[in-house]
Amino acid sequence: MIIERTVTPFVVYGEDPVLRALEKITANKARIVFCVTEHGHLIGSITDGDVRRWIAGQDQVDLSRPCHEAANTGAVSALATATPAEVRPLFGGAVDHVPLVDEHGHLVAVAVNRSDAFRVGRREVGKGQPTFVIAEIGINHNGSVDLAKHLVDLSADAGADAVKFQLRDMGALYRGGTGSEGEDLGPQYTLDLLSRFNLPAERLFEVFDHAKGLGVDVMCTPFDPRSLDALVEYGVPALKIASADLTNHTLLRHAAASGTPLVVSTGMSTEAEIRESVALLRSTGTPYALLHCQSTYPAPFKDVNLRYLTRLAELGDCPVGYSGHERGYHVPVAAVALGATIVEKHVTVDKAMEGNDHKVSLLPDELRAMVERIREVEEALGSTEPRVVSTGEMMNRVNLAKSLVAARDLAAGETIDLAAVDVKSPGRGLQPNALDALVGRTAMRAMVAGDFFYASDLADAVPTGRQYAFRRPWGLPVRYHDVASLTADCTPDFLEFHFSYKDLEIDPHTAVPRPLPMGYACHAPDLFAGDFILNLASDNDAHWDRSVEELQRVIDITRSMRDRFEQEADPVVISSVGGFTSDRHVSPDEIPDMYARVAAGLDRVDDSGVRLACQTLPPFPWYMGGQLYCNLFVRPSDTAEFAQKYDRRLCLDVSHSKLAATFLGIPFSEAVDLLAPHADHLHLVDAVGVDGEGVQVGDGEVDWAVLAEQLDVHSPGVSFIPEIWQGHVNHGEGFWVALERLEQWL
Repeated sequence: MIIERTVTPFVVYGEDPVLRALEKITANKARIVFCVTEHGHLIGSITDGDVRRWIAGQDQVDLSRPCHEAANTGAVSALATATPAEVRPLFGGAVDHVPLVDEHGHLVAVAVNRSDAFRVGRREVGKGQPTFVIAEIGINHNGSVDLAKHLVDLSADAGADAVKFQLRDMGALYRGGTGSEGEDLGPQYTLDLLSRFNLPAERLFEVFDHAKGLGVDVMCTPFDPRSLDALVEYGVPALKIASADLTNHTLLRHAAASGTPLVVSTGMSTEAEIRESVALLRSTGTPYALLHCQSTYPAPFKDVNLRYLTRLAELGDCPVGYSGHERGYHVPVAAVALGATIVEKHVTVDKAMEGNDHKVSLLPDELRAMVERIREVEEALGSTEPRVVSTGEMMNRVNLAKSLVAARDLAAGETIDLAAVDVKSPGRGLQPNALDALVGRTAMRAMVAGDFFYASDLADAVPTGRQYAFRRPWGLPVRYHDVASLTADCTPDFLEFHFSYKDLEIDPHTAVPRPLPMGYACHAPDLFAGDFILNLASDNDAHWDRSVEELQRVIDITRSMRDRFEQEADPVVISSVGGFTSDRHVSPDEIPDMYARVAAGLDRVDDSGVRLACQTLPPFPWYMGGQLYCNLFVRPSDTAEFAQKYDRRLCLDVSHSKLAATFLGIPFSEAVDLLAPHADHLHLVDAVGVDGEGVQVGDGEVDWAVLAEQLDVHSPGVSFIPEIWQGHVNHGEGFWVALERLEQWL
């Protein structure tokens, strides 16, 4: 159990609309809020269930009605003076949050039936949350307020979630005040440093204000009750208790009584001492975390013992982290892999400066690298959910795996025996482990030797297309070889030819021997012979020149196909025009020059007779089963600015731009509002996360009803295809499913 004294996320006022309660219930992730009067007196609780019951009792639902009408006035509550032992029995059933009130009935805190997470300023810390990275400045400012502020700036730039300092009242803390005469060498050295480098509270608070102005949370270690009181009065969102004070139960009780969350280091302590302090902390109900720590400066690697993190989590029943004093930053990264949800590391501008902490500190670039590596490890850790095949693996499965294929010609109605099936690459069809299920079935279609068996061959029907009805022109993505099969049961408004670089060597008039009663568009390859990726943003002149030449070749071929299709308007040519890097995303200040380079390349291309559309791109594009970083046509704002500035049109790829919006943390509807007015063509396909592209319509995270309304406003009459990954296999099954679903919205 923890006692949450920051009650704002849990509070609605009685006269607030019920809609406000629903918004807060969603935002605080606790699924409950507490309704209070304008003076803060508790009225009752409001949960999802309370709102549903209230709605069920209304003849006409009006979410603007006041919250007090929906509140459960019989909610369990307790006095704020109750001990944790007295509050715990109130939990049970659906009760995980108990409001705590003062003697006048004012809501002052909320007891929460959990101990694995709590809030520090802007961040939730603990299980299921990104690692909370604390840049420990301590006294590395060496007594300079200006240096302290500079270290705050550098820590913020490096990606730290919080900066931490130390505050001590020298006169109250040390026997004999600040004098070190008569002390042993170690204490004498420490006292000498502190007497020169210690910043008093009023100077330190000036630095705190600077950090708050940057949006960085501040923590501080108090070494005495007077300093602790000053920090609580200032309003720090969390207190750090140093390893040296783990056994200082007087200070621990005083800190816990403040209601401020505590992060407690365990260096220099035995397990028995840790157990004793944990029992004290638990009895107070204050939120706390424990940090594993080796209090040696620098700590030998052999003494770090990271595996103790697991034991510490068992002892503390709380979030655990790591406070590191060893050289380098690889050990904190490893700690994250072992379950640390908090990492604390010292930072300095010069490791040679006077003071013990400097030599075990990270330089700002090292701190930034540590944060980046931690974020990468967090991504790599994943979950214990059942294993699924990633997007990249699916691509490689097609390229590298094997399929069941017809070993001989088969007639429809013929029984499929073992001799009729072979195992061949690539992996486009049924996986070989389906052999036993396939043998003995009746062939639902005629097949020639080498044809793939598909999932439909294990069913009683073969997927087919039909005539679809949309408010805008619709088409199918095709290769030359599957035009006939995909148009056998339907006549799309146009075909979009997705060229491979090998297809560019084929005479289009041979591939399309007679005119077709539809229009056409062409999609340029991304990859060309010799592992060459088209990139008009390249600063390598040879690469840039070839990119221009390859795009020109696609446009020339597209123009030459005109007599094979019934189309008055110029055909669209879709191209991913570049902006890729192999190891990282570039800094934002590099992007305008990259766009200018693309624009210069497009100006070199003769695009008369076609409508060239630059495709919007995902942040992490897949190429041949591997992942790159994309920098251009990802951010909706700069993509729209490019289109406006250089008078260029776009192909809005819904999957790509949804992935980008998720990556950027912006609403997808906002992205569509910016991009759709510049779109000459649409690729409609769903998306998951930041790199799950090509997902079947309705199986991902796109709100298709909202998107359809936006497209009707911003892109009326603009053509589209369902660009489902591998949608053409199994006789176009993926396309038919997508079109069936899209009809209800488009």
